[in-house]
Amino acid sequence: MDLKRTHYIGNLNASLKGQKVIVGGWVEDLRELGKLTFLTLRDVTGVAQIVVVGEEGIKQVKDLNRQSVVRVTGTVQETKARDFPFEIKSEKIEILSRAVHPLPIDPIGRLESNIDNRLNARALDLRNQKTASIFKMRHHALQSIRKTLTELGFIEVNTPKIIGSASEGGANLFSLKYFDKQAYLAQSPQLYKEQLTLGLERVFEISSFYRAEKSHTVRHLTEFTSVDIEADFMDYLDVMEVLEKVVTDVFEHVEKNCIQEQKVLGIEVKKPKTPFERVTYAQAIKELGREGISLTEGDDLQDSHLRKLGEMHQGFYFLIDWPMKLKPFYIHEKDGEPSLSKSFDLQYGYLELSSGGRRLHDPNKIRARLVEQGLNPSQFEDHLKAFDWGMPPHSGWGLGLDRLMSVLTKIDNVREVVLYPRDPERLFP
Repeated sequence: MDLKRTHYIGNLNASLKGQKVIVGGWVEDLRELGKLTFLTLRDVTGVAQIVVVGEEGIKQVKDLNRQSVVRVTGTVQETKARDFPFEIKSEKIEILSRAVHPLPIDPIGRLESNIDNRLNARALDLRNQKTASIFKMRHHALQSIRKTLTELGFIEVNTPKIIGSASEGGANLFSLKYFDKQAYLAQSPQLYKEQLTLGLERVFEISSFYRAEKSHTVRHLTEFTSVDIEADFMDYLDVMEVLEKVVTDVFEHVEKNCIQEQKVLGIEVKKPKTPFERVTYAQAIKELGREGISLTEGDDLQDSHLRKLGEMHQGFYFLIDWPMKLKPFYIHEKDGEPSLSKSFDLQYGYLELSSGGRRLHDPNKIRARLVEQGLNPSQFEDHLKAFDWGMPPHSGWGLGLDRLMSVLTKIDNVREVVLYPRDPERLFP
């Protein structure tokens, strides 16, 4: 059976009048009008009207269910239909796959389905143009991120996801038996990407990571996609500028290249203004104090505090210079202010999108910090030995791609922007 198409539907136009074409896709609608039958055929690029004529052709599609897959050979011609700039008069229709009704959801969107039903039938849900638009925009966001970082001299890497010890000393890891050993699923590439700066200098990774948190919110997942960078000879202010460029480039790229997707979703993507505002932790504490929220230096900022700050600082902004006691063992202290760290979070309103900072590169200081935080340095010896081989000063960050997509698409629930999301309750499909 020949499966080739001459064109995607989105590449057809009225100037091809009289030309024979072969298209394929799924039947979105079917209407009988006397001696004619009209099919609405869609593929990933667009939609076209197919005119079925002749007794044999009409008989062939008479009992065809919507969402069935067909291959159509026909001729492009003018149309009187208001919704189409042209139509295809069919000469041959091949039914490649029949859809069995009733379907679990209506992918056209005429009947609303809740998020759980849609996720249970995610592959079919992608025929809904709103859903498809989200993931086309995600594709473009990833293209932009890779382009920006590559142009800045970063090399893409892949680090292990099955690891032998807690990568950051945290408790929120999934554990598993690795043959006769104890292993964990990585919650970040932190230690590996630091080691890789030893020879590759600037690295980035876009990959799935795992966090065993029983969080039931619209912004938490147990499997998430993270964009991570690490760069030597850069301080934390330098990598903040890299992060700002990555984010603004994504918005600019999507704004220009996803015009139709924006229309389908009913949104308008605009490149954010730069530079992003920078708010110190100390300033945030003072601002919250003026709002009647009493915090002392060293207190962590809870969700309610970040929501209040988000009201005062619209859009993207950096929270910088956090207390050392709130940061992981590998974060560097500020020069002359050892109680503060060279660290930052990128916020969009209340939503934390990224966290990063300057890293310690002195192995003795790292060992001391591990002991200070109640961690055993011997569990990190594989990591620490790289620091005896001439580790350059370095900084980096991790950016939650799924949360960035929520901001980009103006969709609050992060499960909407992930193909097959994993949360404490969802393991299938």
